[in-house]
Order: sequence, then C-alpha cells, then structure tokens
Amino acid sequence: MDYEKQLEAVINYIKSGEKLKEEFTVGMEMEHFIIDKDTLKTVSYFGEDGVGETLRELHEGGCVAYKEGEYILGLENDDLAVSTEPGSQFEVALSSKWNIDDLKDIYIKNMRKLVEVFDKKNQAMVTLGYHPVTKIDEIKILPKKRYDFMYKYFNERGDMAHNMMKGTCSLQCSIDYSSEEDFVKKYKIANCLSPVFYTLFDNAYIFEGNPAKSRNMREIIWENTDTDRSGMYPFSFDDDLSYKKYAENILNTPLIFSIDENHEQYYVGGKTFKEVFEDVRDTDMIFHALSIVFPDVRAKRYIEIRMMDEIKYPLNFSAVALIKGLFYDDTNLDKLSELFKNMTYESCMKAKLDAREKGLDATFMNVNMLEFCKMLVDMAKAGLPANEIGYLIPLEEMLEKGMNPRDVFEQIYKEKGLREAVIENEIKLEDLDV
Repeated sequence: MDYEKQLEAVINYIKSGEKLKEEFTVGMEMEHFIIDKDTLKTVSYFGEDGVGETLRELHEGGCVAYKEGEYILGLENDDLAVSTEPGSQFEVALSSKWNIDDLKDIYIKNMRKLVEVFDKKNQAMVTLGYHPVTKIDEIKILPKKRYDFMYKYFNERGDMAHNMMKGTCSLQCSIDYSSEEDFVKKYKIANCLSPVFYTLFDNAYIFEGNPAKSRNMREIIWENTDTDRSGMYPFSFDDDLSYKKYAENILNTPLIFSIDENHEQYYVGGKTFKEVFEDVRDTDMIFHALSIVFPDVRAKRYIEIRMMDEIKYPLNFSAVALIKGLFYDDTNLDKLSELFKNMTYESCMKAKLDAREKGLDATFMNVNMLEFCKMLVDMAKAGLPANEIGYLIPLEEMLEKGMNPRDVFEQIYKEKGLREAVIENEIKLEDLDV
C-alpha cells in the first residue's frame, strides 16, 4: 500500500473531527472498581454476582449489549455507554454535551440506577486511581480478545503494563477542535499541562496493597507501559506539530492486533499500522490504530485528555469545568499558548519527575504547583458561563486546604483506617441526591 495514501487517509480522519465552535461539546468517561463491601476486594467479571452477570441484568432491563461469544462486555442506551476494562473495571461514558448541567443530569440519572443494582449485591462502585486492596496477580483478565492480545504483547514491553490494564481507573475528558490550527494549539497545551493534571487529580495512595512510595502513580505506570504508545509524545512540543505529524506517528506504531474483513481480530504483534493497513477507505481500521495508542493526550475525531485518576462526584465535574473553562475560551487558550511557547518535552518531563516526589509542592513553570493550579481555576472561572462556575467549588475548596484527592485519602487512612478511606470513595445514592 502506498504510504502517502495511507498518510492522507489518517490525516483526513482526524480532520473530519473538525466542528464549528457552536457545535463543540465536552465528553467524559469514568472507570470504576467494583468491590465487595465486606472484603473491599475486586468483584470479578466471572461467576455468581460477577460483573458479567450485572451486565446481563442491565441488558435485560433494556440496554443494547455488545458481546464477544457468550460474554456481554458492554452496554449502550440513548445517553451513555458502559464498557469493561481488562481487570473488570466498569467504565461509564456519557454522551457528550455543551452544557455541564446536561452532562450532570445524565450522570445522576444513570449512576443512581447502577448504584442501586450494585447495592443489591452488596457491591460498590469505587472512585480511586488504583485498587485499594486486590493485587493485580489476583485479578483474572476479562474474556476479550483485544485484552488477551494486549496482555501478551505487553509481556515484552514496560514492566508496569499489567498494572495499567488491571489495577488502574481513570477519568478522561474529551474536547473538540475547529481547525488544524485549533487542534495544534489545544493538543500542545494539554500536553504542557500533563504534570498538572496528573498531580491535581492524583487519587492513588495505595499501590499493590501498601501505601505507594511515590505520588502520581498513574503517571509512573504509563511511563513504564510501552514507550511506543504511552506517556507524552516528544513531537507534541514541536513548532511544526500538525495532523500529518500525528498521523505519521500512528502509521509507524506497532498495531498489536488487526481486524480482518469479517471483523475478526488477529494478533500482529510488532507489525506497524503501515505494514497492515491495506484499504484506505476502512475507517474502522483507522479508528482502531488511533485507539490502540495510550498517550497522555490522544487524538481521534476529538482530543482526549487522559491524565486524571478516577475521582468522586462532584469533584469529577470540577475537572470537566476546569477543562471546559480553559480550552473553550479563546482568551485562556491564547494566554496558555503564550505561557507554554518555550515548553519542551524535556522540561515537561522534569516537572513530572518533580511532581512524583513533591505533589502539589513541586515546581511548575518556575512557580509552586499548588499556586499554578489555583491560577488555572481562576482562569477557568473567567472562561465559563456564569451558571457553570459553581462546578469548580469542590476543586477550589480542596486546593484551599493545599490538598489533592490522594492527600484526602491519606488523611482518612491515617486517622480512621483503610476501610473508611475506601468507603469515602464509594458512590452512594445519598451523594447523588440533587
């Protein structure tokens, strides 16, 4: 296959995501650990009262199911999609909206239903960045070909890839772009903010059953997953960043597995996308190639911001409001673009390494990380509609205490023990009353 035609196809796919500004939306995806309320251990996909059985119950209640063989692995209704991660983590993706109020309404309505289902089984949806009790060797991987292939491939890559697959949960937000110039500006700014988002929303005090030795475990895990496809892409900081540059990277990344004409997946290991990509009209293959990379900031037909640990409501909507206020306000975009004009991959990595040790006491852009975060919140306030500024209050209150979610967990852990710290991060019906 002609490389230039392949390149053009991937470029056009990313370009097809361009929207008019009045069509912009914000999306959010949230991963949850499903735990037994008594033992605090993870609930497997398999067996009686397993996650698989819960998915079947929800399907019987009216949701459309995604199956592989006999196994239900995902669900969909009009305003959300449920999927399952390798360690049976329960992901909820909301239909993207412009108004945060609309997103919250979808969240509250659907989460109430889900919590009620899990409550009946004496199970809880937990919002933490890393599993607080169960170690990854105790977790059976989901019956999904994609995950089998990834698990096999990652055996020879970073030494924390399996921690990523089975032990982590995240909050991801997606934003739109209007042009290549807008894409480049937002993509670079999001990468420059990578140390900030990892630190601000760090929620992983426990790692493999013990207090973690470092902060920002999510960042450490991704940096040790697969250098081809995780962490920050060095080209993200280049002055000539473009659709083409991103597309070239995708074409030259090992694909792990491919999809044949019958939609069957098969293992290709280290073969790159350009070696496998035959039909440039096959947008499913392009989507797969864009989805099988896991950088801090990922491009599809939108931009995904992927550095945040899973966090509890309503703080999760503070994250959404922060991102909307920063990235959908032209004044803020211009300010941040100017601020980061000399940021390099090396200087950003230096900030990441400092934050692993010091958290909010780290230095970022020659100032204290905590103070920088407060500045971002003030900028977001100025960029949001008046009726959405209130969503930032939980984040503001936390920062006024000089804390992030990890610090809050640690405080409860030391004062009241592990159980109380975990319970504090369970989604409860009373928390969803509005």
